Amino acid sequence: MDLQTITVPRTPPSPQLAVSVAGQGPLVLMVHGMGGDRHTWRAQMEALAQRGFTAASVDLRGYGGSGDIEGPLDFHRDFGADLLAVLDHFQAPRAHLVGLSMGGRVVRSLALRHPERVASLVLANSSPGFDAMPADEVDRFIADRSAAFQNGQVPASFGLDQARAMCAPGAAPEALRTAAEAMQRIRLKNYLAVLIASTRQDRGDRLEQIACPTLAITSDQDRVYPEPVTRQLLERIPGVVHVRIERAGHLSNLEQPEAFNRALLDFLR
Repeated sequence: MDLQTITVPRTPPSPQLAVSVAGQGPLVLMVHGMGGDRHTWRAQMEALAQRGFTAASVDLRGYGGSGDIEGPLDFHRDFGADLLAVLDHFQAPRAHLVGLSMGGRVVRSLALRHPERVASLVLANSSPGFDAMPADEVDRFIADRSAAFQNGQVPASFGLDQARAMCAPGAAPEALRTAAEAMQRIRLKNYLAVLIASTRQDRGDRLEQIACPTLAITSDQDRVYPEPVTRQLLERIPGVVHVRIERAGHLSNLEQPEAFNRALLDFLR
């Protein structure tokens, strides 16, 4: 696969963005989760490029090769601006958006705020937001997710520990390696800013108003967003198409790439 890395320039204070690109055709833009980056989409980029799409995966601000988060992060506005900058760079009036976990919440937000730019949505292992979580539970959630960084450093075992916790038992070594490497690359200041902003701010979105074709991909062994959470997502999006991937945990695109790609391509066709 002929994979290119490009830089989307921005006017400060908006950070420049790193994007991987392959293929030619309608634009499919993929967005990683809270502990991921653009490299976790390689299997999907290859499949899309071979089927006549321009496949692009972006590092959101604060991740991978993109610039750092400067100042307070507005979860919906800032990450939405990142996606719009990529679409504008490709001169794409509309694009198909694919998001995993937090990335699903980012693309869902854009579809509600800028529906004219979104041709379709794929929400993989994602959730409807944090509306049901009271303030004290939000505080505990943030504290629990931050506990590993008490000394201000990312522990050497963090990536692999997180990968094992997210993947289903028996996940392929390559899936674990890719997930672990992405999570080990996090820049702690940015990661904590995203953790706090996404948890406190991703509330109130009217999923019932999503108007574009939408595919929800879930997994049978997702311990991060288990079935009761994903059921809420499915019940609220009009006309949603649902595919459940077997023998996969929270990172279905890495754990079962063939099944994920089949669901994605069938939907886009």
